[in-house]
Amino acid sequence: MRVIGIDPGLRNLGWGVIDMAGSRLSHVANGIIHSAGEDLALRLLALHSALTEVIARHAPDAAAVEQTFVNKDAVATLKLGQARGIALLVPAQAGLPIGEYAPNAVKKAVVGVGHADKLQVQHMVRHQLPGVTFDGPDAADALAIAICHAHHLQTSARMGGSLSRAPIDITGGQARIRRAQP
Repeated sequence: MRVIGIDPGLRNLGWGVIDMAGSRLSHVANGIIHSAGEDLALRLLALHSALTEVIARHAPDAAAVEQTFVNKDAVATLKLGQARGIALLVPAQAGLPIGEYAPNAVKKAVVGVGHADKLQVQHMVRHQLPGVTFDGPDAADALAIAICHAHHLQTSARMGGSLSRAPIDITGGQARIRRAQP
């Protein structure tokens, strides 16, 4: 399975693509999409066009986007939210399932600690994807988001297998004992 991680940003939108084969992860590509200028609509259009091209080129099976939180500067938070909207829209237009992760959840999945700094995250991304070089910190963050999603997918697959063998069936909010198959 191929996963794209996206680190939303209005000036610098990081992206990173990894392949997942069982528990093995490998680096495919990473980069940063830059937008500049005063016209917000044109900057959002540039992000949309470039991210659409990245997804078309690398054909991921799933996407993961980092959640954003309110900063002290409400205007900056609103603009970041608009860039995040593009980061969610483009994979949705491509028909990809999208996972969303808080920054602390990404750090915990990659480093093991929810309050790790950027250098620790980059070190662990290099450890999990040997030989990788980043186009910049935003691309490294995007790869960390992709790794976090890959770990989540692996856990879900293991849990799904375990739950399918469990004698309890939960449907519609009701639990029932499932009869053993002959």
